[in-house]
Amino acid sequence: MSSRRKSAAVFAALTALAFIVFAPLTASASPTGEQVQYTVVAADGVSADAAAAAISRAEGTIVSRNDDVGMFSVRATSAFAQAAIDAPELIGAATDRAIGQVPDAGLTRDAVEEEGAAAAAGGNGTPAATAGADPLDSLQWNMAMVRADAAHAKQAGSRGVTVGIIDSGIDASHPDLAPNLDLALSRNFAPDKPDIDGPCEVPSCLDPVGQDDNGHGSHVAGIVAAAANGLGVAGVAPNVTLVEIKGGQDSGFLFLEPVVNSLTYAADIGIDVVNMSFYIDPWLYNCTANPADSPAAQAEQRAIIAAVNRALNYANDHGVTLVGSLGNNHEDLGHPRTDLTSPDYPPGTTYPRPIDNATCLDLPVEGPHVIGVSALGPSTAKADYSNYGVEQISVSAPGGYFRDFFGTPQHRVNANQVLSTYPKTRLQQLGRVDAAGNVTPAGVAAGTVRNCNAAGVCGYYQYLQGTSMASPHAVGVAALIVSRFGKHDPSHPGVRLEPWKVESLLLRSAAEHACPVPPLFTYTNEGRPAEFNALCEGDLNFNGFYGYGIVDAFAAVTGPPAWGEAP
Repeated sequence: MSSRRKSAAVFAALTALAFIVFAPLTASASPTGEQVQYTVVAADGVSADAAAAAISRAEGTIVSRNDDVGMFSVRATSAFAQAAIDAPELIGAATDRAIGQVPDAGLTRDAVEEEGAAAAAGGNGTPAATAGADPLDSLQWNMAMVRADAAHAKQAGSRGVTVGIIDSGIDASHPDLAPNLDLALSRNFAPDKPDIDGPCEVPSCLDPVGQDDNGHGSHVAGIVAAAANGLGVAGVAPNVTLVEIKGGQDSGFLFLEPVVNSLTYAADIGIDVVNMSFYIDPWLYNCTANPADSPAAQAEQRAIIAAVNRALNYANDHGVTLVGSLGNNHEDLGHPRTDLTSPDYPPGTTYPRPIDNATCLDLPVEGPHVIGVSALGPSTAKADYSNYGVEQISVSAPGGYFRDFFGTPQHRVNANQVLSTYPKTRLQQLGRVDAAGNVTPAGVAAGTVRNCNAAGVCGYYQYLQGTSMASPHAVGVAALIVSRFGKHDPSHPGVRLEPWKVESLLLRSAAEHACPVPPLFTYTNEGRPAEFNALCEGDLNFNGFYGYGIVDAFAAVTGPPAWGEAP
C-alpha cells in the first residue's frame, strides 16, 4: 500500500471513532480540584467555535487555540477528561506525552547519529582538507554524491526561498549558519519543561530563537544551507534562507502541540520547504485500535494521527513541500515487525505490540504529502539502520554509514558519516571542545572538527549519521528546484512552486540505482544481527532501498521542468 493510500485509509477510519483529549501524565493521579493541562482536538466536521463551546461546557479554560486544525490547549481539573469524552464535539481522552523525538547524544532506538562516538577505535577519519569553495569541502562526500558542487555553478539557491527546520533550534552564533538564518521569521513553539529539560534559562521558559541546546537542528540546517563563505562547509542550497521553527524540547522530545503549531505556522508565513527529521513518539507506530493497547492508549494514538494529518494537509494546501526522514529502525515499513519499544516515554513502560500495517502509521513520514527519504553510506549502500520499503520510500540520500566499506581501511571511521554544523556550546557540554575552544581528544574520537578563517573566526562541525541527515539533502535539492523554477508571488516575498511540482521534479531528477545483487542484503559482516538483513524489492526505476533514486541537485536544476501530472 502506498504512503498516501495507507494514510488516507487510516485517516478515514478515524471518522468512525470518537473523542480525543490530551492530559498530563499526572492527571489521572491528580486530586479532583487540581488544575492540569490538556491538549484537546475537535472531532471531524466540528467547527473550532463549536469545539470551544463544548470545552467551556465541560468547565475547561482555553489557554490557546489553533483553529486551522481544531486543536486547543486547555486548563481544567482532572474531571475534565471524562467530560470531554462524553462531548460529541471532541475527539476522546488520551495522555499528553512527548510524541516526537530528535536524538540526543548517544545510541538509542531511533538515534544512531553518533555511532562513531560509541565505537571510535577506527580513528577519527578527518584528513586534512584540500582547496575548494569552503575549506572542509573535501570531507563532504555527501555533497559530491548528490552533485551539489556541480549544481552550485548553475543554481546555488535564491534568498527568497525559505526552508523551515522543525527541530531543536538553530545556532545563530555559528558563522556558517548566521548568514542564512532569518531570525525575524523564526519562532519557538516549545517552551522548556523543567521535568525533562532542566531549569528554564529565562523566566518565560521560552528560549529565544537562534539557540540550539541539543545540536540536532543545527546539524540538519547546515546540510540544507550552510553558507558558502570560505569557512567550514557548504550546504546543498547555500544561498537559501533558513527559518528556525523550534518544535522540539532541549531534551530532544517533540510534543504534539508544538509540532502542529510549527506546521501551521510554516504554512501561514509562506515557507517553501519543511524538513522533518523526527518521528512521532511515544509510539513507534500510531495505530487506530491496536488490541494490545488499552482504550486510553488507543485514543491517544488516534489523536496523534488526526492532529498530525490535519496539520500536514494544511501545510501542503498552503504551498509547503514536506520532506521527512524514513526512520532508523532498520525496518521495511510495509512489513513492520512487532513493536518492542513503545511507549518509549516515560521510560520503563514499553510492552510488545504486534503491528497491523493497514491501521498503523509511522508518523510523520507515513502521513499525507510527505516525501520519505532513506539513508545511504558513501559506497551508496543502504545504511544498516535505515528504514526502507516500496510502500513509503520516495528517494534516497546520503545519511552516513559508519560501518560502510567492510574489509577495507575505510570501515568504521567517522569520515563515513556526514559532517555538518554544530553548536560550540553543545560540544563543550559533551566534553568535545574545551573552554579555550580546542577540540579535545574525546572530540577527535567522536568526529568533532574545528575550522577557523584568517580573521580568527571559528566554526565547529560534527560527524553524525541517520536518516535525519538524509532528509535535509532532499530538502536542499527541493529548495534549489523552487529557486530555479518558482514564480514570484505577490503574497510572498520570494518565489513559490506548488509542492506537487517540486516532488515531481525531485523524483524525476533522482539518479536511478538498482537493488543490490543478490537483493537480500546482509549486514552480518558489519556485526549486525539477522534482523538487520534487508530485502530490496523493485526494479531500477523504483525500489525499496533507493526509491526513485538518489537525489541529484545538478540534474534537478539543469533538466527541463517536466512536472508529470498533479495528483
